[in-house]
Amino acid sequence: MNNPLTVRIYSFGYHFSGIPEDTSMNNGGFVFDCRFLPNPGREAKFSSLTGKDGEVIEYLSKHEIVDRFLEQVFKIINMAVENYRSRGFTNLMISFGCTGGQHRSVYCAEKCAAYLKSKNISVEVHHTEFPDLNEDQDK
Repeated sequence: MNNPLTVRIYSFGYHFSGIPEDTSMNNGGFVFDCRFLPNPGREAKFSSLTGKDGEVIEYLSKHEIVDRFLEQVFKIINMAVENYRSRGFTNLMISFGCTGGQHRSVYCAEKCAAYLKSKNISVEVHHTEFPDLNEDQDK
């Protein structure tokens, strides 16, 4: 395929930047609200950490609801990726939001990126509230 699908994954804070704009001209994508998940931000020991830090990862991975949520997200994303690829689409946007865009949304965005990368899908990750967390984009 000449133009492979690129999935752009965003984490954001509802109380800060809000839902990211889709700059791909598709004007859409998925937005998943992580605010119902257990919140490490309510514990002082996590205040300076993000969803990429081991302590936060350990905290969130201990909660079955987080795994169940991500399993459902992956099912939805799989359907979209398969359909988009078959139709020659080149962009899909997936966003994860939580209150501050620091813990839950970052964690879920990273999990989603790892899942898609394991399926050899081109992924870009953008942490809206914490741009220093953004790595070189995989293409």
